[in-house]
Amino acid sequence: MTRLHLVRHGPTHAKTMVGWADLPADLSDRAAIARLSAHLPSDAIVVSSDLSRAVDTANAIQGTRHRLPHHTDLREINFGTWELRAFAEIEAEDPELCFAYWDNPGEVRPPDGESWNEVRARVDTVVDSLIAAHTGRDLIIVAHFGVILTQVQRALDSDAQQAFSHRIDNLSVTEITRHNNSWTVDRINHRP
Repeated sequence: MTRLHLVRHGPTHAKTMVGWADLPADLSDRAAIARLSAHLPSDAIVVSSDLSRAVDTANAIQGTRHRLPHHTDLREINFGTWELRAFAEIEAEDPELCFAYWDNPGEVRPPDGESWNEVRARVDTVVDSLIAAHTGRDLIIVAHFGVILTQVQRALDSDAQQAFSHRIDNLSVTEITRHNNSWTVDRINHRP
């Protein structure tokens, strides 16, 4: 049994599509960070996306926990040409593609970006690798909205549209347990 504690990074306050852009996190809510850190297992292993908002959040909650190197494949969805653009602007430019991307996630992709299925495959691979290397441990994975939802989808064996119905707040933790050949979802979007 391996438990995943999927932590969403601190807020960026951006009002645009933020995927691979390296925006910093606002980590000024020290009380929320302290509660989150205290909630997480003290003997867990910490790993994060390589984007600074995840790295800095991981640094803020790490404490004395063992830290693994940052992992590129834990990055958020690559929004391609939609990156750092407002949703209304994207929708006005190509309403059909925008609707298809969010309403029927799967193979639809933004121009020069990733489809949901590509993100899911990328994240599943790295999570499987982490579980194989650290079976029986608690893993704190500090990452992004999309990354966390890929694992919610996987654990619930749901479709992508159902996964997108879950809220994942900044500085929240989603707890998922991997048993031998099955998954359980213990909490989604818990804010200690």
